[in-house]
Amino acid sequence: MSDGASDKTSLTFSSKVRLPRLSVDQYVQGVRENNRTILAQAITLVESNSPFHMEMAQEVIKKLLAHTGNAIRIGITGVPGVGKSTFIEAFGTMLCEKGHRVAVLAVDPSSTVTRGSILGDKTRMELLSRNPHAFIRPSATGGTLGGVNRKTRETMLICEAAGYDVILIETVGVGQSETTVRSMVDFFLLLMLTGAGDELQGIKKGVIEIADALLINKADGENRTRALIAKGEYNRALHYLQPATVGWETKAYMCSALTGEGIEEIWNVVNVFREKTTQTGGFEARRSAQSLDWMYSMANDYLRTMFFSHPQIALLLPQMEGAVTSGQLSPTSAVQQLVTIFESAISKKE
Repeated sequence: MSDGASDKTSLTFSSKVRLPRLSVDQYVQGVRENNRTILAQAITLVESNSPFHMEMAQEVIKKLLAHTGNAIRIGITGVPGVGKSTFIEAFGTMLCEKGHRVAVLAVDPSSTVTRGSILGDKTRMELLSRNPHAFIRPSATGGTLGGVNRKTRETMLICEAAGYDVILIETVGVGQSETTVRSMVDFFLLLMLTGAGDELQGIKKGVIEIADALLINKADGENRTRALIAKGEYNRALHYLQPATVGWETKAYMCSALTGEGIEEIWNVVNVFREKTTQTGGFEARRSAQSLDWMYSMANDYLRTMFFSHPQIALLLPQMEGAVTSGQLSPTSAVQQLVTIFESAISKKE
């Protein structure tokens, strides 16, 4: 796309948000210079569902791609009340003090109105949000995991191009979002609570199986003894599970986001993980597999959108739904009919 696109009237993708009329090169330059205003606007461009904005966003991403991939991408999840925001603030602040630049993205596909709890998180992460070396941003998903795949991944790339070398992706929601975030990060951290007994039963085995480390938070004061017990129980449980990453042993650790104890240790664990998997080739292999997964995911999302937004399909769908729910038509027959109609319409268009 030429820079002449900037002469067009800016399009609104939300009733409250309007993008400025910047050219592709202006977006690219602003991101590379870490102009925080343009960085935020570039992310808004990526989040837009406007066809014009989506096309322009891809041109921006294409020009920034050579400047991405140098950050360590860390996914962080945990049950509500485990202290994710407090941990991220302590962890992010520690990293900034070490000279790193940290971008925090929050994902919540369950919320289409509030886009998750990021506004609350920014209030709780007051110290980190004021740090000039940190950038906190919600990831608008549009209420779908497909939205997480495209928008969060592309937001992550933009932040990397802006020079952020540590990307923290927090799963605000629960359920399938953990698996989705796992598919776009290098290291996946599961925050846990003390008192392993009941909590261990309540944590989905599937979530533990995709974690590269378990971190017991709030291990301070009277909780410290319980945290030590929990650490032992989690490590015994992990012994029977297959590690999330080949050649890496998932273990449980302790920290206190309140006192800072154990925060630097988990960063050391991440560094050892990166060094070890880089030596074995696992780090780049995972990145490559994630890129392919992204491509196929985007193809599925595109084809699904194209199918269901087709005028003839949209017109017939209510009728087909009624026939299926009333038992007059099997789901398989309904799909076959809809696909035949869609293929016929596409053929005529060609």
